[in-house]
Amino acid sequence: MNSPTNLFATVPKRSSRAAVAPFLPMSRAEMDVLGWDACDVILVTGDAYIDHPSFGMALVGRLLEAQGFRVGIIAQPDWLSAEPFRALGKPKLYFGVTAGNMDSMVNRYTADRKIRSDDAYTPDGEPNKRPDRTVTVYAQRAREAFPDVPVIIGSIEASLRRIAHYDYWSDKVRRSVLPDSKADLLLFGNAERALVDLTRRLAAGEAIKDIRDLRGTAFMAPSGWLPADDWSVANSTRVDVPGKVDAHHDPYAMAQEDKAACATDNNAAAPDVIKPIRIMSREERQALAKEIHNKTVVRLPAYDVVKDDPVMYAHASRVFHLESNPGNARAMVQAHGERDVWLNPPPLPLAMDEMDGVYDMHYARAPHPSYGKAKIPAWDMIRFSVNIMRGCFGGCTFCSITEHEGRIIQSRSEPSILREIEHIRDKTKGFTGTISDLGGPTANMYRLACKDKTIEESCRRLSCVYPTICVNLGTDHSKLISLYRKARAIPGIKKVLISSGLRYDLAVRSPEYVKELVTHHVGGLLKIAPEHTEEGTLSKMMKPGIGAYDEFKAMFDKFSFEAGKKQYLIPYFIAAHPGTTDTDMLNLALWLKKNNFKLDQVQTFMPTPMAMATTMYHSRKNPLKKVTADSEIVETAKSGKVRRAHKAFLRYQDPANWPILRETLVNMGRGDLIGNGDKHLVPSWQASEDGGLAAGERKRQTAGAGTLDKFVAAPKRATARSSTPTPFIAPESTVRPSILSTIKTRPKAAAPKPVARGGRK
Repeated sequence: MNSPTNLFATVPKRSSRAAVAPFLPMSRAEMDVLGWDACDVILVTGDAYIDHPSFGMALVGRLLEAQGFRVGIIAQPDWLSAEPFRALGKPKLYFGVTAGNMDSMVNRYTADRKIRSDDAYTPDGEPNKRPDRTVTVYAQRAREAFPDVPVIIGSIEASLRRIAHYDYWSDKVRRSVLPDSKADLLLFGNAERALVDLTRRLAAGEAIKDIRDLRGTAFMAPSGWLPADDWSVANSTRVDVPGKVDAHHDPYAMAQEDKAACATDNNAAAPDVIKPIRIMSREERQALAKEIHNKTVVRLPAYDVVKDDPVMYAHASRVFHLESNPGNARAMVQAHGERDVWLNPPPLPLAMDEMDGVYDMHYARAPHPSYGKAKIPAWDMIRFSVNIMRGCFGGCTFCSITEHEGRIIQSRSEPSILREIEHIRDKTKGFTGTISDLGGPTANMYRLACKDKTIEESCRRLSCVYPTICVNLGTDHSKLISLYRKARAIPGIKKVLISSGLRYDLAVRSPEYVKELVTHHVGGLLKIAPEHTEEGTLSKMMKPGIGAYDEFKAMFDKFSFEAGKKQYLIPYFIAAHPGTTDTDMLNLALWLKKNNFKLDQVQTFMPTPMAMATTMYHSRKNPLKKVTADSEIVETAKSGKVRRAHKAFLRYQDPANWPILRETLVNMGRGDLIGNGDKHLVPSWQASEDGGLAAGERKRQTAGAGTLDKFVAAPKRATARSSTPTPFIAPESTVRPSILSTIKTRPKAAAPKPVARGGRK
């Protein structure tokens, strides 16, 4: 692989740079004003263009602009023809294609595969402004517009589809996005370094087909292609499953002499060349082993194999994730028909000064003027927030952050972050003094890292905090505490809130941090994500046990009381995650009721490409362990009815969910939890359509509380066919003591009013 150079090593100082564009041009008229005859690079994106570092096309465009390149943007073009892709003319170097900040399928469809009614990244939230599988469609249209111009694809959609992957929306394993899009190169992860190197080399006249040594890139190659003769191939089955171990030869054994070795006829084998023994130092042996390791490519099972064999799919997924640490990851290759998809090792993390440079560039910090007064929901959500870091070492199996941004935390410096807060104060319209968030993928991983760089580079763990927090992980929150204090001391800043998801098992390692957070940075509600209560499910998520939540809650309540504030935790949970049974969801519902939680918005597990939980969903195998045909089976809720029931358990208080919950409880033999007492989960009566009680309910509520014999349906609207509803007779079930009776409780404060749940960071 090529040696990394600093992103800004060749960038002139600000005083000598060419003037930057107020906004990157989206039309020929804007190019004319700038005096441009053509763009070097044209970025095509599925999002509206917002010139802010939280939006990929703006960050990439401004980065290339700082390198001296002319960059134009085509945002949300009409994909029904190639003409909109010619709007800015022919780019001198390449088209850069991205679906936007979200995967286009996640953006458009719910976990139940229903089409969403809006799009947060589009003016006025208008839906249907981008095609399904946006990267593939845009790349094909860009190729059609100018066949001789290279097409480079990137963004989270391309990253998560760089190898054969299970696609939830078509319910099948699909090919890598590379052969479908016919792109020349795919950039995965945070690709600033690869992007800058690529653009410089293309500008210097190097052909796109010859650029094969950039970290964080993938491309199509002839079957069996290797970068050089000294490269070797390791079959993935030897990486994950140990081969046969041969016994050591006994040097003292009396072996019979091999007469053939002395033969003089022409058929005799050539004698072995005797070489002198070379004594190598430990450092030399390590260097040689590292060189061999770095020149080895791991061959994953072919697409034609994994698309039909769930076990081999799970095996490929496990190997793929084991080769994700940029310190020791090897190149990987996967056959797609007669060609190979080649993946170079992941990109090296940016240093702090590089992160500062990326976020300190000239941004207008506003949507492009062409949108007029249209509201863009995603912009309204983040315009007063500051991203302080990237990456996450949590390794949650349902999350895509690790696959895209990596496990190594990349942090900005304090001065860079404080400068951005001042820019928001001085330049962002509508700012009233409150910073809405100071965080990132996780609120409290800022500047946390492995204590030893050598250990970090050799580590193969999938998570630094599961099943326990690694002894080599630094958990000192003092730098984050210092940042919080300096941020809220800036003149004009009234409040700094923390809205990113908090890793509470890390937070409890620093009571000082929890006190600082609770005393100054919680606006009444703090969202955290225990995700579940049951150990079987949590083990498949790679999340800590509910005891860690209890420990954090005790700290949260203590420091809130000391600060004289009434504040509440808002926990997030996932329904129907692989490894979750009906009993698991029931126990979670009982825990919610016992703790006085009545959730408003809840989430059903959505299998996103390449996530390890998606592998469990598709293959019913556990890739967290070695995968064989006889290895652990992961129970998975796939049918729509079961997934709806699991989701209903999270909102047990909603009358609309009572019918399916009653049916599920009866089928589980837990009809004892149906009734009108405090120890019941759902009542035996049903609310009427106007929100009141069904006819005769008052009598049943008093006289029949706790009985199992009648579930009364809500009366229907009066129609010609309406008739008196017939009571539903519950099947007999074995009545067992309620699980609620086994949960120890203590007096609770009044429950907070339900609050709309925001998205996870």
